[in-house]
Amino acid sequence: MPRRLTDTDPAIDTRRIEGLRRMSPAQRLALASAWTHDVRQLTLAGIRSRHPGISQREAMLRMAAMTVDRATLVRAFGWNPEHAGR
Repeated sequence: MPRRLTDTDPAIDTRRIEGLRRMSPAQRLALASAWTHDVRQLTLAGIRSRHPGISQREAMLRMAAMTVDRATLVRAFGWNPEHAGR
């Protein structure tokens, strides 16, 4: 049997998946959008806790640096995470 990667009870996990399957595509999209928003807010909170006093722009750039390569950040925004300090 494969190792479980969650501590969620299998019966609860089955109910969760069934609930998602009952949702309309629009409902699933709204849920995914809400989850994305929540993850971004948590990410920004973590960035701000590690870099107190940074501007909103720098917080957003630091979040972008998690998924965008350095060369693109420098080219598009004139911001290099390696020289951002703090």
